[in-house]
Amino acid sequence: MRKAVRIGVLAAVIAVSGAAAVYVATQDGRGITAVSAAPTGAAVTGGYRYERQEHPSRTIVRDAAGAQLASLTDGSRTVMLTGRSRTFTEPKFTTAGITTTAWIRLAPQAWRAGAEQEKWFTDWLPKAVGDTEPDVLAVALQYTDGAPDLVAKKLRIGGDAGFGPDSAEGRLEKSDFYDYLGIGWDFPDGTHEKAEPARARSLDCSGFVRMVYGYRSGYPLLGTNVRGPGLPRRAWALSELGPGTSLIRDEKRQVTDFSALQPGDLLFFNLEPQLGTQVSHTGIYLGLDSDGHHRVLSSRKVANGPTFGDAGGVSLIDGSGTYAKAFRAAKRL
Repeated sequence: MRKAVRIGVLAAVIAVSGAAAVYVATQDGRGITAVSAAPTGAAVTGGYRYERQEHPSRTIVRDAAGAQLASLTDGSRTVMLTGRSRTFTEPKFTTAGITTTAWIRLAPQAWRAGAEQEKWFTDWLPKAVGDTEPDVLAVALQYTDGAPDLVAKKLRIGGDAGFGPDSAEGRLEKSDFYDYLGIGWDFPDGTHEKAEPARARSLDCSGFVRMVYGYRSGYPLLGTNVRGPGLPRRAWALSELGPGTSLIRDEKRQVTDFSALQPGDLLFFNLEPQLGTQVSHTGIYLGLDSDGHHRVLSSRKVANGPTFGDAGGVSLIDGSGTYAKAFRAAKRL
């Protein structure tokens, strides 16, 4: 186990403990992540082959042998790259694991058809294909139960996160990335937020997404719940106002078709239908687990922090569990 972890992406920053979610990289052969539609066209540019596919509209990049290297979705900066096989486990909370060849990274700008001809992309792609630094999924796992502290420039930027401070009403929401970090934050719209000491090392569901995709991965962040060039604060605002490509629109009923999803997508849930139809929870899709189920990673009250385990309800969007019944929408940043 230790040897496997040392050859993985997190080798430089994480010492795996038995309680933490475990990230393992192996030397398995390169696999091709399945896509949900047949090619609608193909072209060869710069040694790569490009295919256009639909549902959602995207460009698939293949190497000379035809193996899929990347999937870029129109209107989205999130890129799914094919790389070394990895297995994510969280043995304290579930016996299931997720083995995937998907590596999720942010491109410098949102994709559009034909952008393979542009310099920003021709410069970025070869570096991204060979990049072994932690990707979005690996970063997200750095906040699960038992994950060791990760310190950069004397600031604790990673490690086991709680959901929020305890109270007579249960664990409180409203813990954002700056609360976890313990520092104040100035947003581009002029909003300034002070970190609350009681919320140190805590991330609610949308705060977790903002930490992973925003502070750690570089997606712009907004200080309020408005439409703009960044991630708003609340789950409902991420769904309704936030940037990215809508994969599954909120039709106010349970979603059962997962064919458009890929690892790294944001999922949205209505866990409090008694309060209305608006979504109230968000998480990051991890893909199929070892039992063949679709699994999500999110920060939760009952689990007291980020998990893809089964504390407080199984982390599945298929079936008849709490999160499956509450699943309403999906977006790709």
